[in-house]
Amino acid sequence: MTARLPSAAPSVPAILLLAALAGPVPAGQPAPVGLLPGSAFRDCDICPEMVVVPAGSFTMGSPPDEKRRMRREGPRHRVTIARPFAVGRYEVTFAEWDACLADGGCDGHRPFDWYWGRGRRPVTNVSWEDAKAYVHWLTHKTGWLYRVLSEAEWEYAARAGTTGPYHFGATISTDLANYNGSYWRHPDRPNVYRGRTVPVGSFPPNAFGLHEVHGNLWEWVEDCRHKSYRGAPTDGSAWIAGGRCSSRVLRGGSWYSSDDRVRSADRRFAALRNRGHANGIRVARDLGP
Repeated sequence: MTARLPSAAPSVPAILLLAALAGPVPAGQPAPVGLLPGSAFRDCDICPEMVVVPAGSFTMGSPPDEKRRMRREGPRHRVTIARPFAVGRYEVTFAEWDACLADGGCDGHRPFDWYWGRGRRPVTNVSWEDAKAYVHWLTHKTGWLYRVLSEAEWEYAARAGTTGPYHFGATISTDLANYNGSYWRHPDRPNVYRGRTVPVGSFPPNAFGLHEVHGNLWEWVEDCRHKSYRGAPTDGSAWIAGGRCSSRVLRGGSWYSSDDRVRSADRRFAALRNRGHANGIRVARDLGP
């Protein structure tokens, strides 16, 4: 299924002018092709809020001298994202997942919340297969093509034009992200360990307007497991060929991760049916046919 253009849509120049003057598209109204980068919209009242991310190029992976770098974060390579696309402003929440359930979607899976609360907390205990069920429901619900991000798209969106370990600089603290800042891990810094997720939007966004790309929950992406980036695509597409597809990639780290595991370049792998207590979802949507 391809993303559709609503019937009787205004011309692209008119759309750009409206986007610039009016800002986010009201909930329940489809987002037309041509929205400016940074524009926000929802395709339905129970759909995730999406932000338009611009086209562009970046260097994927970490440099050899980045602290606690792992070999699987290289070799570094240049990736070009040729077209703008939309990314969830936040990780998918329990409220959004529960709306999918109530509408007969998500394969009937009701994830456990560990008594932390549902609502605006990000949905956890979801597998890659669960993530695919959720985007399938969104696609059926709205008529637009929703999906999980490719690994390259995820890193591009998380970095938001930056080149360091984190989108806000070379160092991190638990004032900026939700990760494991236990004293035994970081005796030199007065960080905290919350021991659970926090509601989405608890920390400042990056330059693209995306919240909690560092920590809170690991986020599933489309790509199959590859031990390095040798031979990886350079066009931002998901890397499937030649991979171990019974295992998929997660990005971003979680509330349980140490600071080095929430870096922009860090990556881990898990079985596609793994419903871990630190696994979550962020969605993407194409903007044109």
